[in-house]
Amino acid sequence: MSNLSTVTNNNPGVGVQKESKAGTIFKKYGMLIILVALIGLMTALEPNFINSNNIINIVRQMAVIGIIAIGVTFIIITSGIDLSSGSVVALTSVLVATVAQEGTYPLIVAVLVAIAIGAGTGLFNGFLITKGNIAPFIVTLGMMTAARGLALLYSGGRPIGGLSDSLLFLGQGMIAGIPVPVIIFAIIGVISYILLNKTRFGKYVYAIGGNEQAAMIAGVNVTKVKILVYTFNGLLVGIAGLILTARIASGQPTAGNMYELDAIAATVIGGTSLTGGIGTIGGTIIGALIIGVMNNGLDLMNVSSYWQQILKGVIITVAVYIDARKHKKK
Repeated sequence: MSNLSTVTNNNPGVGVQKESKAGTIFKKYGMLIILVALIGLMTALEPNFINSNNIINIVRQMAVIGIIAIGVTFIIITSGIDLSSGSVVALTSVLVATVAQEGTYPLIVAVLVAIAIGAGTGLFNGFLITKGNIAPFIVTLGMMTAARGLALLYSGGRPIGGLSDSLLFLGQGMIAGIPVPVIIFAIIGVISYILLNKTRFGKYVYAIGGNEQAAMIAGVNVTKVKILVYTFNGLLVGIAGLILTARIASGQPTAGNMYELDAIAATVIGGTSLTGGIGTIGGTIIGALIIGVMNNGLDLMNVSSYWQQILKGVIITVAVYIDARKHKKK
């Protein structure tokens, strides 16, 4: 693997003008500065935004999107995409609700079902993309449609209630004043950070996104790594579906609608490049917080959900445009 350092090594010092101190600071902490500024703006426009109950509500809601976005980060770094996460959340939701009825199976069964559904769909996506040589956009678009259809077919288009208290605790409980979904999100964030930054697997993920052909020449098993990336992403989507089901206290075949948009938005806003090879877990978490703060603030101000969708689309477009400009300058 001696050539791998060549694949992942970026040397921006050649032919690049020295940045100003302010520019360097913004480049490093820009998204965090934007998040703080957004919180300040929302507080100024809506005083109720900053109260403790609302802050807890924001982080609890953001946890589901944040978990999905972490998985999407791995995929986009490899120059892939996942459009199926919202539909897989719905499929996971109705199946988890079936085995989590009060007085039936223990909680571990619901957890294993969520992991199996998520990881299974991710494995299927990864297999078709690598072995079938089909574009990720097409494969995950097909999964998006199929998973949503299966969720509606299985549930008859109706929600499934009667969930056990042990499951509800995963979505509604608190430990030391911290919502359980946030604790789960934090644990996943730490594990994912280590996986992406401290392991050989993480180096391979960056190498594939930077230059897939060079990674292959360096000895990276690109097929295996990509399948693992999509499987890991699916596993996180399954966990997100489990938490969402517990939070809303029912299995909803319509759950997760447009979650893939929010996850991709959080990832791109957080600095992950759609061209591959660039991205961080910390940036994605900040991106998810920006989305969460924006959604909550606009809801408190009674801004139409239609306008919110338009705003998200504009933000994604601007983020991609900025990313493209960076690469053009390089």
